[in-house]
Amino acid sequence: MLTEKDYKKIKQELDECSRPLFFFDDDPDGLCSFLLFYRYKKEGQGICVKSVPKLDAKFARKVEEYKPDKVFILDVAVVLEEFVEKIDVPIVWVDHHQPLDLPKVHYFNPRVNNGAHHPTSSICYHVVKQDIWLATIGTVGDWFTPDFLDEFNGQYPTFKIGKMDPGKALFSTAIGRLARVFSYLLKGDIKDVMTSIKVLTRISGPQEILDAETPQAEFLKKRYEKIEEKYEELLKEAKKNATKDAFLIFLYPSDQWSFTSELSNELLFHYPKKYIIIGREKDGEIRMSLRSAKKPILPALEKALLGVEGYGGGHEMACGACVKRTDFERFVENLRRELL
Repeated sequence: MLTEKDYKKIKQELDECSRPLFFFDDDPDGLCSFLLFYRYKKEGQGICVKSVPKLDAKFARKVEEYKPDKVFILDVAVVLEEFVEKIDVPIVWVDHHQPLDLPKVHYFNPRVNNGAHHPTSSICYHVVKQDIWLATIGTVGDWFTPDFLDEFNGQYPTFKIGKMDPGKALFSTAIGRLARVFSYLLKGDIKDVMTSIKVLTRISGPQEILDAETPQAEFLKKRYEKIEEKYEELLKEAKKNATKDAFLIFLYPSDQWSFTSELSNELLFHYPKKYIIIGREKDGEIRMSLRSAKKPILPALEKALLGVEGYGGGHEMACGACVKRTDFERFVENLRRELL
């Protein structure tokens, strides 16, 4: 984890601005990180970083348009120097992916100096100390057990999570259900996504969402249930690829929303002895999520990309990657060589 000094420094950065701009990753951890900071600050604007988890020069236009006095980057795995060079206000980057080093950036990552892995929403909770339910949704959604679980259980006994595997928490508890709901709300047209996020900034707690007991919660329910239907169809098809092979590989076309991360997580839960590769074909590329419960997949991914046109990275057991469609078979062969 970060130190108390780090948390205080991040909070100071948050307190000492009046017009922040928040860039955040399009998964429950990134979304909850934004919601935690925004609901604390009650100022600023959020931008969901969709497609690929990186900030490059084109995102600098958003900064120019909004004219913030500070930029916060939450749970975004890669920030390019070309982005930083175009920004003339302070940048605060809070993350938990592979550590990177950039000039002119206030960087907070528990994995620096080989620290323990903790999701970004967990870090953000330790900064603002409010909305523990959002922090728990984001942390469980990132396949991790919150270090503040006892505190959450005390505040929300009807949502209590016992001692269990993080995967079981994600797929068998009410909070896990909410984490999946948050994933669905991040799908589709960016305008619809941002409308849903705006509604979430005004939700009082987890029960309101599950019970759809207010007009805003009913709005969210109608939207996520439609998206969930699409997801369940793909999940059913993906399960057909669970053969005796050590790899479960499932590709689907670009006319579908991207569910690679969600599918790979659930399939790993159901088939923990398999290496999972879920890919979406788009623009001549395979954009994929990779999962493993047996051995670290990140080192194997790094070697499998040698001689292949593509890129990738992430956590030890959960990665994202993108390779040219024509190189996909070679990529899988390389991965098999490294893992089997």
